[in-house]
Amino acid sequence: MDYFEVAITGLNNLDPGIVIAQLGEMEFESFSESDSGIHAYIREELYRESEVLTYLNNLSESFGILYSIEKIAIQNWNAIWESEYHPVTVAGKCQVRAPFHTPVPGILYDIVIEPKMSFGTAHHETTSLMLEMTMKEDIAGMRVLDMGCGTGVIAILAAMMKAKTVVAIDADEWAYANAIENVQRNNIQTIEVIRGDATSIPKPGYDLIIANINRNTLLNDIPAYAANLEQHGVLLMSGFYEEDLQQINAAALDAGFEFIGYRIDNNWVGVKYRK
Repeated sequence: MDYFEVAITGLNNLDPGIVIAQLGEMEFESFSESDSGIHAYIREELYRESEVLTYLNNLSESFGILYSIEKIAIQNWNAIWESEYHPVTVAGKCQVRAPFHTPVPGILYDIVIEPKMSFGTAHHETTSLMLEMTMKEDIAGMRVLDMGCGTGVIAILAAMMKAKTVVAIDADEWAYANAIENVQRNNIQTIEVIRGDATSIPKPGYDLIIANINRNTLLNDIPAYAANLEQHGVLLMSGFYEEDLQQINAAALDAGFEFIGYRIDNNWVGVKYRK
């Protein structure tokens, strides 16, 4: 399986999160950000050249960005992300790091992640929002569902917080395999990883559902979350912008949720509901 890498520089005042969100809608699966710009990755079979080029050329004309596109073999991925990846500490309690990083003393939750093209290393605002909001919940003894699990990082955190069971679901084959690897790497026994979508959710009766996907998928799946969540259970969601919150909120209220509150990080939103 080969990938295309799109490197974008010269963003100037253009919000990189907006670019990442738009590329995500085009089925780009993994991103890394640095001071110089963005690197985005998409599987060869999902790459729609004309659509991507139209978008990038429009950005170039409107904002003066520079970009390059390169086809890369999957075996080169580790070398790429190792050169760009650095540990992330969330709320002073959770560190997300690669196997080659040294753990930080005093960290409560030390999570070792090898991304392998999967989304969820805590570098992106939505992942760090969900990690931080998850740590505010009293998870011990709960049944937890992590939708759009990516690397499995949030599911792993929930397990480390003594959840009774955790189900982690992702539709992407690479994310599914990567989540299984990361669960094993962190010696977790209480996580079941499933390849699928909201129709694949097993055994309704969850106390906490965490969904970090994208606006359109969330809007489509909110009724499924409501159907699978226990009364008074909590739903945490991210993957959308502040301007999308009104639409997300309307769908959640229609599904029987009570709005509890939200947080914003660089225009990305993490929101909490109770059934």
